[in-house]
Amino acid sequence: MLQLTPVVLCRLVDTCTKKCIPPQYREADLNKGESVCLDRCVAKFFEVNVKVSEKMQGEAQQRQGGAMGGGGMFG
Repeated sequence: MLQLTPVVLCRLVDTCTKKCIPPQYREADLNKGESVCLDRCVAKFFEVNVKVSEKMQGEAQQRQGGAMGGGGMFG
């Protein structure tokens, strides 16, 4: 399961709320369009978050491998 830091969670809530819920709302409950928008926004946020994390981990591993004399231009 993906764990979110408070900063990432706040960014998720802020981003998706601004995108999907108008500042002046008339109903206490979400309507269908708002609900679908929030669902898609959260799904995309998680998908991008996972891809960025994987990319960063891959780059960190490459740097560690390169620093160990694992080839490269001068090794």
